[in-house]
Amino acid sequence: MNPPTFLNVDGVSRRRAGRAAVSGLSFHLNRGEVLGLLGVNGAGKSTTLAMLAGALRPDVGRIEIDGRRLDIHPAVARDAIGWLPESAPLWPELSVEEHLAAFARLRGRPKAEARQAAEAAIARLQLGDLRRRLAGVLSQGQRQRLGLACALVHEPPLLILDEPANALDPVQVGELRKLVRERAAAGNAVILSTHVLAEVVAVCDRVVILHDGILRHDAPLGDHAALEKTFFGIATGASA
Repeated sequence: MNPPTFLNVDGVSRRRAGRAAVSGLSFHLNRGEVLGLLGVNGAGKSTTLAMLAGALRPDVGRIEIDGRRLDIHPAVARDAIGWLPESAPLWPELSVEEHLAAFARLRGRPKAEARQAAEAAIARLQLGDLRRRLAGVLSQGQRQRLGLACALVHEPPLLILDEPANALDPVQVGELRKLVRERAAAGNAVILSTHVLAEVVAVCDRVVILHDGILRHDAPLGDHAALEKTFFGIATGASA
């Protein structure tokens, strides 16, 4: 018996700056699954993720999480989604632990529970040595780790990551991949957006390829060489 669909994207389109950024996008995602959203820069990935996270509303189409439409139930985005944009939205004057407590409160956690959630996120992302450091003085890699901790602080069942390996060193990339697989093994859903094929191959179960805002491929990961040929064929216009 197939598991119930957790995320359903049905015919979603969005125009930005007078052009079609995403057109007629449809796909689904189950709990326990890691979906790679793959495409070259400008393919429409970030616009897609912003719509999935509830930050942008589609011009047409619908997005459902656990059977609830985001446009009708906007609180679903707050409760069910953890989103790490390509550039983590941090306040430079707050410390690492203040950020995490604030994000937990924004996600509806009471003050005492927010502190506990912040401590758990600090431990998970190994931020203990940075807990009192201001975000404004963090390195880019440290900011990325803090942004990921903020996305996870409320234990969301859906984690949305936009180029999460940016600025991470090889050891941190390995830790990120381990965390993603652990989230999936615990029954959560993960979307990892990247333009790097190796990142998809390393951690994803399924891959969706976007090009010029149009879904061009949606299939299980399968053979890596075949996926590479498909991706580069689409990116260069050699694939129909």
